[in-house]
Amino acid sequence: MPEGWAATTLGEICSRIVDGSHNPPKSRESGLPMLSARNIQKRRIHFDDFRLISEEEFASENRRTQIRAGDVLLTIVGAIGRTAVVPDGLELFTLQRSVAVLRTQEAAPRLLSFFLESPALQRFFEENAKGTAQKGIYLKALSEAPCPLPPLPEQMRIADKLDALLARVEAGRERLERVPGLLKRFRQSVLSAAVSGELTREWRGGGDADWMEKPLNQVAFSKLGKMLDQNKNIGTLRPYLRNVNVRWFSFQLDDVYSLRVEDAERLALSVRAGDVLICEGGEPGRCAVWDGEEGVYVYQKALHRVRVGDELNPHWLTFCLKVSADSEALEDHFTGTTIKHLTGAALARFPVPLPPLSEQLEIVSRVEALFAIADRIEARYQSALTTFNRLTPALLAKAFRGELVPQHPNDEPASVLLERIRATRAASGEKLKRGRQAGKGTAKGVNSSDGAEPKRRGRSPKVQAGGDMSAASAITQASSYEDAVRKLEAQKLQRAQGTRQISLFGAED
Repeated sequence: MPEGWAATTLGEICSRIVDGSHNPPKSRESGLPMLSARNIQKRRIHFDDFRLISEEEFASENRRTQIRAGDVLLTIVGAIGRTAVVPDGLELFTLQRSVAVLRTQEAAPRLLSFFLESPALQRFFEENAKGTAQKGIYLKALSEAPCPLPPLPEQMRIADKLDALLARVEAGRERLERVPGLLKRFRQSVLSAAVSGELTREWRGGGDADWMEKPLNQVAFSKLGKMLDQNKNIGTLRPYLRNVNVRWFSFQLDDVYSLRVEDAERLALSVRAGDVLICEGGEPGRCAVWDGEEGVYVYQKALHRVRVGDELNPHWLTFCLKVSADSEALEDHFTGTTIKHLTGAALARFPVPLPPLSEQLEIVSRVEALFAIADRIEARYQSALTTFNRLTPALLAKAFRGELVPQHPNDEPASVLLERIRATRAASGEKLKRGRQAGKGTAKGVNSSDGAEPKRRGRSPKVQAGGDMSAASAITQASSYEDAVRKLEAQKLQRAQGTRQISLFGAED
Protein backbone atom coordinates (compact mmCIF):
# COMPACT_ATOMS: atom_id res chain seq x y z
CA MET A 1 0.00 0.00 0.00
CA PRO A 2 1.52 3.38 -0.99
CA GLU A 3 2.42 5.74 1.83
CA GLY A 4 -0.57 7.76 2.99
CA TRP A 5 -3.10 5.33 1.51
CA ALA A 6 -5.57 3.25 3.53
CA ALA A 7 -7.20 -0.14 2.98
CA THR A 8 -10.98 -0.04 3.21
CA THR A 9 -14.10 -1.38 1.48
CA LEU A 10 -16.65 0.12 -0.87
CA GLY A 11 -19.25 -0.21 1.86
CA GLU A 12 -17.20 2.00 4.16
CA ILE A 13 -16.50 4.85 1.74
CA CYS A 14 -20.01 4.79 0.24
CA SER A 15 -23.06 6.10 2.06
CA ARG A 16 -25.33 4.46 -0.48
CA ILE A 17 -25.13 1.31 -2.63
CA VAL A 18 -28.46 0.43 -4.26
CA ASP A 19 -29.62 -1.12 -7.49
CA GLY A 20 -32.54 -0.33 -9.78
CA SER A 21 -36.00 -1.79 -10.03
CA HIS A 22 -36.39 -5.57 -9.75
CA ASN A 23 -39.94 -5.34 -11.09
CA PRO A 24 -39.91 -2.48 -13.62
CA PRO A 25 -43.21 -1.06 -14.89
CA LYS A 26 -44.30 -1.79 -18.43
CA SER A 27 -42.90 0.50 -21.09
CA ARG A 28 -45.13 3.35 -22.28
CA GLU A 29 -45.25 5.53 -25.38
CA SER A 30 -44.32 8.59 -23.33
CA GLY A 31 -42.99 9.35 -19.89
CA LEU A 32 -39.67 9.47 -18.05
CA PRO A 33 -36.61 7.30 -18.80
CA MET A 34 -35.79 4.06 -17.02
CA LEU A 35 -32.30 3.01 -18.10
CA SER A 36 -30.51 -0.34 -17.97
CA ALA A 37 -26.95 -1.65 -18.32
CA ARG A 38 -26.89 -1.11 -22.08
CA ASN A 39 -27.20 2.65 -21.50
CA ILE A 40 -23.87 2.71 -19.62
CA GLN A 41 -21.08 2.65 -22.20
CA LYS A 42 -17.53 4.04 -22.26
CA ARG A 43 -18.03 5.89 -18.94
CA ARG A 44 -21.01 7.77 -20.36
CA ILE A 45 -24.77 7.61 -19.86
CA HIS A 46 -26.46 7.16 -23.24
CA PHE A 47 -30.12 8.06 -23.66
CA ASP A 48 -30.96 5.74 -26.54
CA ASP A 49 -33.10 2.62 -26.54
CA PHE A 50 -34.66 2.82 -23.08
CA ARG A 51 -37.99 2.20 -21.35
CA LEU A 52 -40.42 5.05 -20.60
CA ILE A 53 -42.55 4.99 -17.45
CA SER A 54 -45.25 7.31 -16.12
CA GLU A 55 -44.53 10.16 -13.70
CA GLU A 56 -46.31 8.28 -10.91
CA GLU A 57 -44.28 5.13 -11.56
CA PHE A 58 -41.13 7.22 -11.78
CA ALA A 59 -41.83 8.82 -8.39
CA SER A 60 -42.21 5.38 -6.83
CA GLU A 61 -39.11 3.90 -8.48
CA ASN A 62 -37.03 7.01 -7.79
CA ARG A 63 -37.41 6.49 -4.04
CA ARG A 64 -35.19 3.46 -4.49
CA THR A 65 -32.37 5.00 -6.54
CA GLN A 66 -32.65 8.77 -5.84
CA ILE A 67 -29.97 9.50 -8.41
CA ARG A 68 -28.13 12.80 -8.23
CA ALA A 69 -25.05 14.42 -9.74
CA GLY A 70 -21.83 12.78 -8.56
CA ASP A 71 -23.34 9.32 -8.12
CA VAL A 72 -21.38 6.50 -9.73
CA LEU A 73 -23.35 4.03 -11.85
CA LEU A 74 -22.05 0.47 -12.17
CA THR A 75 -23.42 -2.32 -14.36
CA ILE A 76 -23.88 -5.38 -12.13
CA VAL A 77 -25.80 -7.89 -14.29
CA GLY A 78 -24.64 -9.45 -17.55
CA ALA A 79 -21.88 -7.14 -18.76
CA ILE A 80 -20.54 -6.41 -15.28
CA GLY A 81 -18.14 -3.60 -14.53
CA ARG A 82 -18.98 -0.67 -16.82
CA THR A 83 -19.29 2.68 -15.04
CA ALA A 84 -20.33 6.30 -15.45
CA VAL A 85 -20.42 9.32 -13.14
CA VAL A 86 -23.73 11.21 -13.21
CA PRO A 87 -22.90 14.73 -14.46
CA ASP A 88 -24.55 17.99 -13.43
CA GLY A 89 -27.66 19.00 -15.35
CA LEU A 90 -28.53 15.56 -16.69
CA GLU A 91 -32.20 14.85 -17.35
CA LEU A 92 -34.17 12.81 -14.82
CA PHE A 93 -33.93 9.04 -15.05
CA THR A 94 -34.22 5.93 -12.93
CA LEU A 95 -32.79 2.45 -13.34
CA GLN A 96 -33.51 -1.22 -13.78
CA ARG A 97 -31.81 -3.81 -11.57
CA SER A 98 -28.82 -4.27 -13.90
CA VAL A 99 -27.29 -0.98 -12.69
CA ALA A 100 -26.14 -0.08 -9.17
CA VAL A 101 -25.83 3.43 -7.75
CA LEU A 102 -22.85 4.19 -5.49
CA ARG A 103 -22.64 7.46 -3.54
CA THR A 104 -19.33 8.25 -1.90
CA GLN A 105 -18.50 10.00 1.37
CA GLU A 106 -15.60 12.43 1.02
CA ALA A 107 -14.10 10.46 -1.87
CA ALA A 108 -13.82 11.52 -5.50
CA PRO A 109 -16.58 9.94 -7.64
CA ARG A 110 -14.35 9.98 -10.71
CA LEU A 111 -11.70 7.98 -8.88
CA LEU A 112 -14.31 5.48 -7.70
CA SER A 113 -15.50 5.07 -11.29
CA PHE A 114 -11.95 4.37 -12.46
CA PHE A 115 -11.34 1.99 -9.56
CA LEU A 116 -14.46 -0.04 -10.39
CA GLU A 117 -13.08 -0.56 -13.91
CA SER A 118 -9.57 -1.44 -12.73
CA PRO A 119 -8.20 -4.97 -13.34
CA ALA A 120 -8.34 -5.77 -9.60
CA LEU A 121 -12.07 -5.00 -9.35
CA GLN A 122 -12.85 -6.68 -12.66
CA ARG A 123 -11.26 -9.86 -11.26
CA PHE A 124 -13.28 -9.41 -8.05
CA PHE A 125 -16.48 -9.21 -10.12
CA GLU A 126 -15.57 -12.33 -12.09
CA GLU A 127 -14.81 -14.30 -8.93
CA ASN A 128 -17.90 -13.16 -7.01
CA ALA A 129 -20.56 -13.07 -9.73
CA LYS A 130 -23.47 -15.45 -9.14
CA GLY A 131 -26.11 -16.88 -11.45
CA THR A 132 -26.43 -19.32 -14.33
CA ALA A 133 -27.99 -17.85 -17.48
CA GLN A 134 -26.83 -14.35 -16.55
CA LYS A 135 -24.32 -13.64 -13.84
CA GLY A 136 -24.54 -10.69 -11.48
CA ILE A 137 -23.02 -9.17 -8.36
CA TYR A 138 -25.10 -8.98 -5.19
CA LEU A 139 -25.01 -5.64 -3.42
CA LYS A 140 -23.66 -7.16 -0.22
CA ALA A 141 -20.69 -8.62 -2.08
CA LEU A 142 -20.19 -5.26 -3.77
CA SER A 143 -20.17 -3.43 -0.43
CA GLU A 144 -17.48 -5.83 0.86
CA ALA A 145 -15.15 -5.30 -2.11
CA PRO A 146 -11.70 -4.16 -0.90
CA CYS A 147 -10.77 -0.64 -1.93
CA PRO A 148 -7.42 1.18 -1.66
CA LEU A 149 -8.07 4.78 -0.60
CA PRO A 150 -5.54 7.50 -1.51
CA PRO A 151 -5.44 10.88 0.27
CA LEU A 152 -8.15 13.17 -1.10
CA PRO A 153 -5.77 15.56 -2.93
CA GLU A 154 -4.05 12.59 -4.53
CA GLN A 155 -7.44 11.21 -5.56
CA MET A 156 -8.02 14.38 -7.56
CA ARG A 157 -4.54 14.22 -9.12
CA ILE A 158 -5.04 10.58 -10.13
CA ALA A 159 -8.50 11.27 -11.57
CA ASP A 160 -7.24 14.28 -13.56
CA LYS A 161 -4.29 12.30 -14.91
CA LEU A 162 -6.48 9.35 -15.88
CA ASP A 163 -8.99 11.66 -17.56
CA ALA A 164 -6.22 13.12 -19.72
CA LEU A 165 -4.48 9.84 -20.54
CA LEU A 166 -7.61 7.81 -21.23
CA ALA A 167 -9.01 10.57 -23.45
CA ARG A 168 -5.89 10.21 -25.59
CA VAL A 169 -6.26 6.42 -25.58
CA GLU A 170 -9.89 6.65 -26.71
CA ALA A 171 -9.06 9.21 -29.41
CA GLY A 172 -6.38 6.86 -30.73
CA ARG A 173 -8.74 3.90 -30.56
CA GLU A 174 -11.43 5.78 -32.50
CA ARG A 175 -8.94 6.59 -35.25
CA LEU A 176 -7.75 3.00 -35.25
CA GLU A 177 -11.28 1.62 -35.48
CA ARG A 178 -11.74 3.39 -38.81
CA VAL A 179 -9.09 1.14 -40.38
CA PRO A 180 -11.31 -1.96 -41.04
CA GLY A 181 -13.85 0.16 -42.91
CA LEU A 182 -11.12 1.80 -44.97
CA LEU A 183 -9.61 -1.57 -45.83
CA LYS A 184 -13.00 -2.97 -46.80
CA ARG A 185 -13.62 -0.05 -49.16
CA PHE A 186 -10.08 -0.38 -50.54
CA ARG A 187 -10.57 -4.07 -51.38
CA GLN A 188 -13.96 -3.34 -52.95
CA SER A 189 -12.41 -0.58 -55.07
CA VAL A 190 -9.62 -2.88 -56.22
CA LEU A 191 -12.09 -5.57 -57.29
CA SER A 192 -14.38 -3.05 -58.95
CA ALA A 193 -11.44 -1.68 -60.94
CA ALA A 194 -10.40 -5.24 -61.81
CA VAL A 195 -13.80 -6.34 -63.12
CA SER A 196 -14.43 -3.08 -64.99
CA GLY A 197 -11.05 -3.26 -66.74
CA GLU A 198 -9.62 -0.10 -65.17
CA LEU A 199 -6.97 -2.03 -63.27
CA THR A 200 -5.33 -3.21 -66.50
CA ARG A 201 -6.14 -0.28 -68.79
CA GLU A 202 -2.48 0.69 -69.20
CA TRP A 203 -1.54 -3.00 -69.60
CA ARG A 204 -3.88 -3.13 -72.63
CA GLY A 205 -2.32 0.02 -74.05
CA GLY A 206 -4.96 2.45 -72.82
CA GLY A 207 -7.98 1.11 -74.65
CA ASP A 208 -11.38 0.29 -73.16
CA ALA A 209 -12.10 -3.24 -72.06
CA ASP A 210 -13.84 -4.91 -75.00
CA TRP A 211 -14.64 -8.19 -73.33
CA MET A 212 -17.21 -10.76 -74.33
CA GLU A 213 -19.61 -12.19 -71.75
CA LYS A 214 -20.87 -15.75 -71.41
CA PRO A 215 -23.12 -17.60 -68.95
CA LEU A 216 -21.13 -19.67 -66.47
CA ASN A 217 -22.35 -23.02 -67.80
CA GLN A 218 -20.61 -22.29 -71.13
CA VAL A 219 -17.17 -21.85 -69.55
CA ALA A 220 -17.32 -24.10 -66.47
CA PHE A 221 -18.97 -27.19 -65.01
CA SER A 222 -20.91 -26.96 -61.73
CA LYS A 223 -22.03 -29.74 -59.39
CA LEU A 224 -23.79 -29.71 -56.01
CA GLY A 225 -22.36 -31.86 -53.22
CA LYS A 226 -23.63 -34.82 -51.20
CA MET A 227 -26.89 -34.79 -49.28
CA LEU A 228 -26.45 -35.28 -45.54
CA ASP A 229 -28.38 -38.35 -44.41
CA GLN A 230 -26.83 -40.26 -41.52
CA ASN A 231 -29.30 -43.13 -41.96
CA LYS A 232 -28.55 -43.70 -45.66
CA ASN A 233 -24.90 -42.70 -46.05
CA ILE A 234 -22.50 -45.64 -45.96
CA GLY A 235 -18.82 -46.11 -46.64
CA THR A 236 -15.66 -44.56 -45.21
CA LEU A 237 -15.70 -41.47 -43.00
CA ARG A 238 -14.16 -38.54 -44.84
CA PRO A 239 -13.85 -34.84 -43.96
CA TYR A 240 -16.37 -32.72 -45.83
CA LEU A 241 -16.67 -29.02 -46.50
CA ARG A 242 -19.79 -27.17 -45.39
CA ASN A 243 -21.14 -23.71 -46.07
CA VAL A 244 -19.50 -22.35 -42.91
CA ASN A 245 -16.06 -23.53 -44.05
CA VAL A 246 -16.15 -21.29 -47.12
CA ARG A 247 -15.32 -17.61 -46.59
CA TRP A 248 -14.68 -14.99 -49.22
CA PHE A 249 -11.42 -16.03 -50.95
CA SER A 250 -10.38 -18.46 -48.19
CA PHE A 251 -11.37 -21.55 -46.23
CA GLN A 252 -11.85 -21.92 -42.48
CA LEU A 253 -10.90 -25.49 -41.61
CA ASP A 254 -10.84 -25.46 -37.80
CA ASP A 255 -14.37 -26.92 -37.63
CA VAL A 256 -14.64 -29.70 -40.22
CA TYR A 257 -17.13 -32.56 -39.87
CA SER A 258 -16.90 -36.08 -41.30
CA LEU A 259 -19.33 -37.86 -43.60
CA ARG A 260 -19.57 -41.49 -44.78
CA VAL A 261 -18.81 -41.72 -48.49
CA GLU A 262 -18.62 -44.82 -50.67
CA ASP A 263 -15.49 -45.27 -52.75
CA ALA A 264 -17.53 -44.99 -55.93
CA GLU A 265 -18.72 -41.51 -54.85
CA ARG A 266 -15.39 -40.23 -53.56
CA LEU A 267 -13.94 -39.22 -56.90
CA ALA A 268 -17.17 -37.52 -57.97
CA LEU A 269 -17.39 -35.53 -54.71
CA SER A 270 -13.73 -34.79 -54.00
CA VAL A 271 -12.17 -31.35 -54.33
CA ARG A 272 -8.90 -30.60 -56.07
CA ALA A 273 -6.68 -27.58 -56.63
CA GLY A 274 -8.40 -24.91 -58.69
CA ASP A 275 -11.96 -25.93 -57.76
CA VAL A 276 -14.21 -23.01 -56.86
CA LEU A 277 -16.55 -23.77 -53.91
CA ILE A 278 -19.62 -21.49 -53.94
CA CYS A 279 -22.23 -21.26 -51.17
CA GLU A 280 -25.73 -22.26 -52.26
CA GLY A 281 -27.36 -20.82 -49.12
CA GLY A 282 -26.44 -18.81 -46.02
CA GLU A 283 -24.63 -16.04 -47.88
CA PRO A 284 -25.30 -17.27 -51.42
CA GLY A 285 -22.40 -16.70 -53.79
CA ARG A 286 -19.67 -16.55 -51.15
CA CYS A 287 -16.78 -18.46 -52.66
CA ALA A 288 -13.11 -19.42 -52.59
CA VAL A 289 -10.62 -21.33 -54.74
CA TRP A 290 -9.40 -24.60 -53.20
CA ASP A 291 -5.62 -24.92 -52.98
CA GLY A 292 -5.40 -27.57 -50.25
CA GLU A 293 -4.95 -31.33 -50.26
CA GLU A 294 -6.39 -33.18 -53.25
CA GLY A 295 -8.64 -36.20 -52.94
CA VAL A 296 -9.05 -35.87 -49.16
CA TYR A 297 -12.08 -33.60 -48.71
CA VAL A 298 -15.56 -33.99 -50.13
CA TYR A 299 -18.31 -31.38 -49.99
CA GLN A 300 -21.97 -31.26 -49.00
CA LYS A 301 -25.04 -30.24 -50.97
CA ALA A 302 -25.02 -26.68 -49.59
CA LEU A 303 -22.01 -25.98 -51.85
CA HIS A 304 -21.51 -25.79 -55.60
CA ARG A 305 -18.20 -27.10 -56.91
CA VAL A 306 -17.23 -25.27 -60.10
CA ARG A 307 -14.47 -26.55 -62.38
CA VAL A 308 -13.48 -24.00 -64.98
CA GLY A 309 -12.65 -24.56 -68.64
CA ASP A 310 -9.82 -23.19 -70.74
CA GLU A 311 -11.34 -19.70 -71.08
CA LEU A 312 -11.72 -18.94 -67.37
CA ASN A 313 -9.35 -18.46 -64.44
CA PRO A 314 -10.94 -19.65 -61.14
CA HIS A 315 -9.74 -16.60 -59.18
CA TRP A 316 -11.20 -14.29 -61.81
CA LEU A 317 -14.56 -16.02 -61.31
CA THR A 318 -14.44 -15.34 -57.55
CA PHE A 319 -13.69 -11.65 -58.22
CA CYS A 320 -16.72 -11.40 -60.51
CA LEU A 321 -18.99 -13.05 -57.92
CA LYS A 322 -17.72 -10.77 -55.12
CA VAL A 323 -18.29 -7.58 -57.13
CA SER A 324 -21.76 -8.81 -58.06
CA ALA A 325 -22.50 -9.58 -54.40
CA ASP A 326 -21.23 -6.18 -53.20
CA SER A 327 -23.37 -4.35 -55.77
CA GLU A 328 -26.37 -6.58 -54.87
CA ALA A 329 -26.71 -7.56 -58.54
CA LEU A 330 -26.18 -11.18 -57.51
CA GLU A 331 -29.48 -11.08 -55.60
CA ASP A 332 -31.31 -11.13 -58.94
CA HIS A 333 -30.22 -14.76 -59.23
CA PHE A 334 -31.48 -15.83 -55.78
CA THR A 335 -34.65 -17.76 -55.04
CA GLY A 336 -36.64 -17.72 -51.80
CA THR A 337 -37.88 -14.84 -49.66
CA THR A 338 -36.89 -15.42 -46.03
CA ILE A 339 -34.05 -17.84 -46.81
CA LYS A 340 -32.13 -17.06 -49.99
CA HIS A 341 -30.65 -19.73 -52.27
CA LEU A 342 -28.44 -19.74 -55.35
CA THR A 343 -29.66 -22.78 -57.24
CA GLY A 344 -27.65 -24.72 -59.78
CA ALA A 345 -29.85 -23.42 -62.59
CA ALA A 346 -29.41 -19.80 -61.45
CA LEU A 347 -25.65 -20.21 -61.10
CA ALA A 348 -25.47 -21.68 -64.60
CA ARG A 349 -26.97 -18.45 -65.98
CA PHE A 350 -24.58 -16.13 -64.08
CA PRO A 351 -22.94 -13.84 -66.69
CA VAL A 352 -19.14 -13.94 -66.62
CA PRO A 353 -17.13 -11.21 -68.37
CA LEU A 354 -14.25 -12.86 -70.23
CA PRO A 355 -11.05 -10.90 -70.80
CA PRO A 356 -8.35 -12.81 -72.66
CA LEU A 357 -6.87 -15.44 -70.36
CA SER A 358 -3.55 -13.57 -70.31
CA GLU A 359 -5.33 -10.46 -69.02
CA GLN A 360 -7.21 -12.51 -66.42
CA LEU A 361 -3.87 -13.76 -65.13
CA GLU A 362 -2.49 -10.20 -65.03
CA ILE A 363 -5.57 -8.99 -63.14
CA VAL A 364 -5.30 -11.84 -60.62
CA SER A 365 -1.63 -11.03 -60.05
CA ARG A 366 -2.34 -7.32 -59.48
CA VAL A 367 -5.31 -7.94 -57.19
CA GLU A 368 -3.33 -10.40 -55.08
CA ALA A 369 -0.46 -7.91 -54.76
CA LEU A 370 -2.79 -5.12 -53.65
CA PHE A 371 -4.67 -7.44 -51.29
CA ALA A 372 -1.34 -8.49 -49.77
CA ILE A 373 -0.67 -4.84 -48.92
CA ALA A 374 -4.12 -4.60 -47.32
CA ASP A 375 -3.46 -7.82 -45.38
CA ARG A 376 -0.22 -6.41 -43.98
CA ILE A 377 -1.99 -3.22 -42.91
CA GLU A 378 -4.74 -5.32 -41.31
CA ALA A 379 -2.16 -7.34 -39.38
CA ARG A 380 -0.59 -4.12 -38.09
CA TYR A 381 -4.07 -2.87 -37.18
CA GLN A 382 -4.78 -6.03 -35.17
CA SER A 383 -1.45 -5.68 -33.35
CA ALA A 384 -2.11 -2.01 -32.60
CA LEU A 385 -5.65 -2.79 -31.41
CA THR A 386 -4.28 -5.42 -29.01
CA THR A 387 -1.89 -2.81 -27.64
CA PHE A 388 -4.68 -0.25 -27.24
CA ASN A 389 -6.88 -2.80 -25.47
CA ARG A 390 -4.10 -3.34 -22.93
CA LEU A 391 -3.43 0.36 -22.34
CA THR A 392 -6.50 1.24 -20.27
CA PRO A 393 -6.20 -1.72 -17.83
CA ALA A 394 -2.46 -1.06 -17.53
CA LEU A 395 -2.99 2.63 -16.73
CA LEU A 396 -5.72 1.84 -14.19
CA ALA A 397 -3.57 -0.82 -12.51
CA LYS A 398 -0.67 1.63 -12.35
CA ALA A 399 -2.91 4.32 -10.86
CA PHE A 400 -4.09 2.07 -8.02
CA ARG A 401 -0.58 0.91 -7.24
CA GLY A 402 0.22 4.56 -6.52
CA GLU A 403 2.57 4.85 -9.50
CA LEU A 404 0.71 7.25 -11.80
CA VAL A 405 1.18 10.53 -9.94
CA PRO A 406 3.63 11.58 -7.20
CA GLN A 407 2.69 11.35 -3.52
CA HIS A 408 2.90 14.67 -1.65
CA PRO A 409 4.05 14.50 1.99
CA ASN A 410 1.73 17.38 2.92
CA ASP A 411 -1.39 15.50 1.81
CA GLU A 412 -3.66 14.52 4.67
CA PRO A 413 -3.31 10.71 5.03
CA ALA A 414 -6.26 8.65 3.87
CA SER A 415 -6.44 7.08 7.33
CA VAL A 416 -7.50 10.48 8.70
CA LEU A 417 -10.11 10.78 5.96
CA LEU A 418 -11.34 7.30 6.78
CA GLU A 419 -11.63 8.08 10.49
CA ARG A 420 -13.60 11.21 9.62
CA ILE A 421 -16.01 9.14 7.52
CA ARG A 422 -16.43 6.65 10.38
CA ALA A 423 -16.92 9.41 12.94
CA THR A 424 -19.50 11.19 10.79
CA ARG A 425 -21.42 7.98 10.25
CA ALA A 426 -21.27 7.05 13.94
CA ALA A 427 -22.37 10.52 15.08
CA SER A 428 -25.35 10.56 12.74
CA GLY A 429 -26.29 6.95 13.42
CA GLU A 430 -26.32 6.49 9.68
CA LYS A 431 -25.80 3.06 8.17
CA LEU A 432 -24.95 2.15 4.63
CA LYS A 433 -28.11 2.23 2.52
CA ARG A 434 -28.11 -0.91 0.43
CA GLY A 435 -30.64 -2.67 -1.74
CA ARG A 436 -34.32 -2.41 -0.93
CA GLN A 437 -33.54 -0.95 2.47
CA ALA A 438 -32.38 2.20 0.66
CA GLY A 439 -35.93 2.91 -0.40
CA LYS A 440 -37.09 3.60 3.17
CA GLY A 441 -36.55 7.32 2.91
CA THR A 442 -35.27 10.14 0.80
CA ALA A 443 -31.53 10.69 0.62
CA LYS A 444 -30.13 13.85 2.11
CA GLY A 445 -30.25 16.65 -0.40
CA VAL A 446 -32.84 14.95 -2.65
CA ASN A 447 -36.50 15.90 -2.54
CA SER A 448 -39.09 13.20 -3.05
CA SER A 449 -41.57 14.13 -5.76
CA ASP A 450 -44.62 13.70 -3.53
CA GLY A 451 -43.25 13.41 0.01
CA ALA A 452 -45.07 10.11 0.55
CA GLU A 453 -43.56 7.11 2.27
CA PRO A 454 -42.37 4.53 -0.28
CA LYS A 455 -44.22 1.28 -0.70
CA ARG A 456 -42.49 -1.63 1.00
CA ARG A 457 -42.28 -4.90 -0.92
CA GLY A 458 -42.35 -7.80 1.54
CA ARG A 459 -40.35 -7.97 4.77
CA SER A 460 -37.72 -5.29 5.27
CA PRO A 461 -34.18 -6.68 5.40
CA LYS A 462 -32.07 -6.35 8.53
CA VAL A 463 -28.44 -5.32 8.54
CA GLN A 464 -26.12 -6.04 11.44
CA ALA A 465 -24.75 -2.80 12.82
CA GLY A 466 -21.14 -2.32 11.88
CA GLY A 467 -21.17 -5.21 9.39
CA ASP A 468 -19.44 -3.16 6.72
CA MET A 469 -17.03 -1.71 9.31
CA SER A 470 -15.89 -5.18 10.34
CA ALA A 471 -15.12 -6.07 6.75
CA ALA A 472 -12.91 -3.00 6.54
CA SER A 473 -11.15 -3.45 9.88
CA ALA A 474 -10.34 -7.07 9.02
CA ILE A 475 -8.06 -5.95 6.19
CA THR A 476 -6.58 -2.66 7.36
CA GLN A 477 -3.30 -4.42 8.15
CA ALA A 478 -2.96 -5.78 4.60
CA SER A 479 0.40 -5.15 2.94
CA SER A 480 -1.10 -4.58 -0.52
CA TYR A 481 -4.42 -4.45 -2.31
CA GLU A 482 -4.01 -8.03 -3.54
CA ASP A 483 -3.25 -9.07 0.06
CA ALA A 484 -6.42 -7.30 1.14
CA VAL A 485 -8.44 -9.34 -1.37
CA ARG A 486 -6.92 -12.56 -0.05
CA LYS A 487 -7.61 -11.60 3.56
CA LEU A 488 -11.20 -10.73 2.77
CA GLU A 489 -11.78 -14.00 0.92
CA ALA A 490 -10.17 -15.91 3.78
CA GLN A 491 -12.68 -14.36 6.17
CA LYS A 492 -15.51 -16.14 4.33
CA LEU A 493 -17.82 -13.42 5.60
CA GLN A 494 -21.41 -14.59 5.97
CA ARG A 495 -24.36 -12.64 4.67
CA ALA A 496 -25.99 -10.34 7.24
CA GLN A 497 -28.66 -12.09 9.28
CA GLY A 498 -32.10 -11.79 7.71
CA THR A 499 -30.90 -10.07 4.53
CA ARG A 500 -33.07 -10.97 1.58
CA GLN A 501 -31.06 -11.89 -1.51
CA ILE A 502 -33.10 -10.73 -4.46
CA SER A 503 -32.60 -12.62 -7.72
CA LEU A 504 -30.77 -10.31 -10.08
CA PHE A 505 -30.14 -12.47 -13.01
CA GLY A 506 -33.01 -12.66 -15.47
CA ALA A 507 -33.64 -11.05 -18.84
CA GLU A 508 -34.55 -7.40 -19.06
CA ASP A 509 -35.37 -5.13 -21.94
